[in-house]
Amino acid sequence: MANQKNENRNKNGEDGGLRAQVSPVVVRRLPRYHRYLGELLREGIYRISSAELSKMMEVNASQIRQDLNCFGGFGQQGYGYNVKFLYGKIGEVLGTEDGFRAVIVGAGNLGRALAASHMFERRGIERIAMFDSNPAIIGKTVSDLPVLDVSELEAFCAREKPEIAVLTVPKEAAYDVSVRLAEAGVRGIWNFANMELKLDEYPDLYILNVHLGDSLMVLSYGIRSRMK
Repeated sequence: MANQKNENRNKNGEDGGLRAQVSPVVVRRLPRYHRYLGELLREGIYRISSAELSKMMEVNASQIRQDLNCFGGFGQQGYGYNVKFLYGKIGEVLGTEDGFRAVIVGAGNLGRALAASHMFERRGIERIAMFDSNPAIIGKTVSDLPVLDVSELEAFCAREKPEIAVLTVPKEAAYDVSVRLAEAGVRGIWNFANMELKLDEYPDLYILNVHLGDSLMVLSYGIRSRMK
């Protein structure tokens, strides 16, 4: 992805070039584009205009064009977007074709729920193991994943080299476990530990902090604002 060279325009006029620097705000919108384009493909729709996509997604058409132009001229006037091509290119930008592998650290209720989800494989990420410190669950299988002792974390990562760790441990343990993961070579942490995790000493480590309670409060606000 990072070393992707600019390609010549294809027969439909799309430019395969990927620009190096993209606003994080744009990146956060890309998964939504990817999801809607996937739905179009499943419906057998292979061409769409920015106006049609705008209506479908309820996003301003000029915003769509600006976002997609960050990665090259994917559209062609009078033709629109090649849905399959654009779906593949956004997937490439988002790393869905990179074959990333993930471990889940914490086999409690949330960890088990995430392990049971199909979202990983649908986005090109392979789940390979879970870790926990509870002897009652170590050695068992959860959603086809072996539950290993967290004491084996470093050895496992050295052997299997997962790029991603999903963190569902108690917040008191989150920092120490994250440092262990960083030292073991993990490149990204999806943090559900209900704390703002930041490891400045590991600049190559990407951390995405997820606060489910924040989403719930936004939902509460939405309900309340419509009751007035």
